[in-house]
This record gives sequence, C-alpha cells and structure tokens, in this order.
Amino acid sequence: MEKKYNTRAILASLLICGFVGMFSETSLNIAITNLMEVFEIKAATAQWLTTGYLLTLGILMPFTGQLLQMFTTRQLFSVSTIGLTAGTLLAAVSINFEMLMFARVLQAIGMGLLLPLMFNTILVIFPPEKRGAAMGYIGLVLSFAPALGPAVSGMIIQYLSWHYIFWFLIPLMVIGMLFGYKYLENVTEVSKQRIDVLSAVLSTIGFGSIVFGFGQAGEGGHGGVSSVALTLIIVGVVALVLFVLRQRKSQPLLNLRVFKYPMFVIGVFLVMICMVVFMSTMIVLPMYLQTGAGLSVFATGLILLPGSALNGIFQMLAGRLYDKYGPKWVIIPGSVIVMLVLWFFTTLTPASAVGLIIALHMVLGGGIALIWPASQTNALNSLPSELYAHGSAALNTLMQVVGATGTAVAISILTSGKNKFLATSSTPTMPNEIANAITAGAQNVFWVMMIIAVIGFIIGFFVRRSNNKIGEVQSMH
Repeated sequence: MEKKYNTRAILASLLICGFVGMFSETSLNIAITNLMEVFEIKAATAQWLTTGYLLTLGILMPFTGQLLQMFTTRQLFSVSTIGLTAGTLLAAVSINFEMLMFARVLQAIGMGLLLPLMFNTILVIFPPEKRGAAMGYIGLVLSFAPALGPAVSGMIIQYLSWHYIFWFLIPLMVIGMLFGYKYLENVTEVSKQRIDVLSAVLSTIGFGSIVFGFGQAGEGGHGGVSSVALTLIIVGVVALVLFVLRQRKSQPLLNLRVFKYPMFVIGVFLVMICMVVFMSTMIVLPMYLQTGAGLSVFATGLILLPGSALNGIFQMLAGRLYDKYGPKWVIIPGSVIVMLVLWFFTTLTPASAVGLIIALHMVLGGGIALIWPASQTNALNSLPSELYAHGSAALNTLMQVVGATGTAVAISILTSGKNKFLATSSTPTMPNEIANAITAGAQNVFWVMMIIAVIGFIIGFFVRRSNNKIGEVQSMH
C-alpha cells in the first residue's frame, strides 16, 4: 500500500525556504555598481558575489546524490535551513567584501543541500502525471525568485542600504523553517554510503578552475584571453576528465548512468541553456540600465519587476501545459520567443525607450518559463526511481556551474567590449562615452546569448515525452 503524504504542506514548506535561497542568488546583481563604489572593487571582483554563490552550489551538488541517501529528509532540511539562515544573517551585518563573500558561500551551502532535496521529494511524493504542475511551483523558486531578486533589491537600495535586502529575508526564512519542522516528513529510506574523497577533490578542482578561469578570461588585455585563465580552464577540464573516469567505481560520488537516458541528456542541455541565458541577462541588464542608460537603481528595479511577475505566472502555466500537451509544444514556442528577444536586445542603445526594455524583459521571462519546467520535468521523469537522487544531483550541478560560468563569461565579454570601445575613443573618460562603451559590451553579451538560444531551439525538436512508470515507486533504495 502506497503511503499518503500531505503533499501541499510539504511542497509549501520547501517553497518558502527555497524562495529565500533562490531570491538571494541574484539579489545583489542590481547592487553590483553600488558595491563596487562602497568596497572600492572592480566589476570582475564584485560579480563573484553572484558567481561565488553559484559556484559553491555547483561544487556541492555532486555530493547530494549520496547525501540524500545517507540522511533523512528532515535532517537535511534542518542543516540546509540553518546554513541558509546563518548566511543571510551574516550578510545583513557584513561590513566589507570579504565578510559578505563568506556569508554568500554560507548561504549557498544551505541552498545547495535544499535544492536537490526539493527535487527528490517532489519525485517521491507526486506520481508522474502530476509532477508537471508540482514542478511548475518549484519553477517559481528556480526562476521567478531569482528574477524577482534584482527588481525588489533595486527598490530597497534606493531608500535603504543593501544590508536590508537580507534583513527582510530573515523573518520569511524563520517562517519557512517552522513550517517545515511541523509538516515535512521523511519520504526516503536511509542507506549506508561512503563519500569518495578523491572524487570530491577532483570535482571541486574541476568545476572551480573552469568557472574561475572563465571569470578571468577578459583580463588578458586587448580583448584576448589571459594565460592564467587558459591555464585554469585546462586544469579544470583535466580534473573533470579524471573525475568522470573515477565514477566507474561501484559506489560513485555521482552516478553518471543517468546520462545513458537520452531524454535526460536533452532536458539537462535545455535547462543549462535557460540558466546561462537567464543569469547572464540578470547581471548584464541592470549594469546596462544603470551605467549605459543612466537610470537609477530604483528605476532599474521597477523596469525588471513586470518581467519577474510574468515569469512567475508562466512557470505555473508551463507546468500544466506540459502535463496536458507534452514538452515539445511548450519548449519550441518558448525557444522562439527567447531567440527573438535576445536579438532585439542586441540593438539596444543608451537612448532606447524604457517601455521597449520593459516589454522585451517581460517576453523573455515568459519564454524562459515555458522552456525551463518542461525540460526539467521531462528529464527527471525519464529516470528510474533508484536514480532520482543522482539525476537531481547531476542536473543541479550542471545548472549551477553553467550559471556561474555564464555569469563570469558575461562579465568578461562586457568588460572586453567596453575596453575595446574606450580604446578607440578620443574622450574615454566622458560619461556619454562610458555609457556607449557599456552598451557595446552588453550588445556583445546578447549576441552570444542569442547564438546559445538558437542551439536550444534546435535541440528542442529532439524532445520526446518521458512518462516513466517506475517513477511511481514511493521510496528510494
């Protein structure tokens, strides 16, 4: 007899805490320009407040497949929410860049444990035919919350300091924790696992070196790639190759058998594309609006708010459309929308109409929301139940690492484009020239993102619906 769960209460407890973590992920994007002045740091350093958060998530994710089997649902929920709350509190009282950076890492550790727990719990307590709708709500956390982050943060910073971004999150986090302690149940079985230390070291070096290398890519002068960046990327690739080879052992850190399922691979690629486009846009667009278009932080937040709201609406709608029509008829229209919007973004100038930017951002949010939940649900539905934990870990690892890499690359492309423009300018210190330079760099970023979106559009035609009946098993072994 299948166990009955209070699915609504469990889902609500995860959503509340997950919202805080994912909101925090991009909450400082809009404050980058302000933090550069306050802490007297460059953009390449300031962006690590976002990139470092994502990288920490990516490094932690390979461990979660085994952690989900080693500890109960409630144990992992407790540790993750305590870490997330402690990091949020520390960020609220930070007085320098180093302290804030440490707080961000602590937040990410908490969210790194909570995120796969959310996925795995949904896969266990919901049957395949209802997962699309459930994942639509999870999509509110994965996409709507980080989309809302810069919008709300901009309005907070205009009247208060950036510290209050985190102060306002603490009461919500406490409510989520109390709600979870009351309603969350243990939904998986615990088994003995041993974490492979060598695999852990290789994955950390691999993912860390690649992301850090791409973050340094624009520091080579004359728009070239620095030797340090190239060395880091090579070291990272070699470490990841060794990591993959190491996973052939009987109890791997990350079970790579999940990549034998074609629909899982396709779904992961599409989610990765969504993540890189989303994160790149969310860090570059505020910089363009503030420095390129000369708008205030408050105005920037207001401009981003409608797109964030539409993204949330489409997240829920897309999950239900997936349940009814399957993935292809949701993913392909979403891909077309994203491609067209990114093309329009490549034509932005410092004088572009605010109404146009609002409309484009709204449509982009809707397009990404159509692709993301359908791809994610279809990928995980293609796996047998014994691979849920590892599938969730693999998906989240790649999603966060690609997000971190995309953010770092976007800043490198923007910086390189800006420097090239100023190098040919006769008045490089004039405000209007700096605005034109930032805009030129942003245009370069959107061109690259559009090419990536075209690749996603092509991949979308190979999607087939996954409806693995093995997924109805209600326990993990």
